[in-house]
Amino acid sequence: MPAATTPETVDLTDRDRAMLAGDFGQAAAVAMRIIATMAGVYGAKRLLDIEGAHIDGCLYHGDSGVDFAELLVAGGARVSVPTTLNVGGLDLVHPEEFAGTAERRAKALRLMECYEEMGCRTIWTCAPYQTTPRPAFGQQVAWAESNAIVFANSVLGARTHRYGDFIDICAAITGRAPAVGLHLEENRRGQVVFDLRSLPRALRSAAWLLPAIGYLVGERCGNRIPVLLGLEEADEDGLKALGAAAASSGAVALFHAVGITPEAPTLEAALGGEEAAEWIAVGVSDLRAGLRSLSTAPGASEVGIGGSEDDGLPIDVVALGSPHFSPREFAELLPLVERHPPAGRVEFVVCTNRLSLGELERTGNLERLRAHGVRVVVDTCVVVAPILRTPAGGVLMTNSGKFAHYAPGNVGFDVVFGSLAECVRSAHRGRLWRDPALWP
Repeated sequence: MPAATTPETVDLTDRDRAMLAGDFGQAAAVAMRIIATMAGVYGAKRLLDIEGAHIDGCLYHGDSGVDFAELLVAGGARVSVPTTLNVGGLDLVHPEEFAGTAERRAKALRLMECYEEMGCRTIWTCAPYQTTPRPAFGQQVAWAESNAIVFANSVLGARTHRYGDFIDICAAITGRAPAVGLHLEENRRGQVVFDLRSLPRALRSAAWLLPAIGYLVGERCGNRIPVLLGLEEADEDGLKALGAAAASSGAVALFHAVGITPEAPTLEAALGGEEAAEWIAVGVSDLRAGLRSLSTAPGASEVGIGGSEDDGLPIDVVALGSPHFSPREFAELLPLVERHPPAGRVEFVVCTNRLSLGELERTGNLERLRAHGVRVVVDTCVVVAPILRTPAGGVLMTNSGKFAHYAPGNVGFDVVFGSLAECVRSAHRGRLWRDPALWP
């Protein structure tokens, strides 16, 4: 990290200084003071213009978030760049889905209202890249929410540092961010190569394994920038799942997949013409380790890896959609559910955004899913809001590396990770089902 500077030594424009002086209102002065102070903490010498923002601070975690948002609203805050909102603490379309206290509901709602009052776009999704418009290659933005950050940097080739609550909205109000980290070209070269070429081709092209690869990458490289060599062609949903898992197990904010992501047409380009700091050859045993890390339920981790189809483990909940489920994923889910509908005792929840919900409604597929007991939740997520009706302490199955990472601590369930088909078949049986054909 660069040596720390102070807000007084950060090179500010006349407009920045006018904002600090209150010429743009009280809230803008607060926001600029925070941005300038954080620039000093980061060691940035200047600020840069951003063209968009994505806000994570709209999710209720406690009173401080509401107090800060109320302060900004009272000071006349308005975002100065196009700004989208991450998940909130409520499904505003289906308020009956909330299972928390009236007090928590009221505070979560007020927080969401504050960000709407500041002019943010109320899409309420952790996957803003599934909406339009989305950042173009090379565009400077200030995005919060870990999976959105890694997707913007890696798959879109936009430029954002890692931002969190409070700083994200300050950047949106001022239209400015510290010129530091992944905003700068020189900090975007890959550092650690994960060589997947020795894996069987069937595994390198298996979409269900991408979260396991991502989780392994995050564990091994921390906040360094990984380069994936030998990954077979992956679509945006697969890259979404890989990046979300890497950002959960580590602090990955950018990865390069050689021949796939825009800044990595070649290995040399991904490394910026320099040598890799570390080279990690990934074998089948490493993938098995990644899968074990994604399952905490006793006896679940080895099932289906060269062995039994069913170990009899009861499944209480299936949760999908972290990051939010896309229309393409729903198209894959629906025929599976219609062939193998969930058992009555298994709670089956899919989290998505309003655009995907609208597509389901237009096609009639929402009612088809609901007819089989599938709950579709928007605006929020089961690991950050009280949505699950099943008492904690059971087993939750998911195909999401992010859900698998956070569910034990956030909602109190042991976790089993599996493919989408395995999740559906397990919900149908009420017990864990594994597909032996998935693992050559």
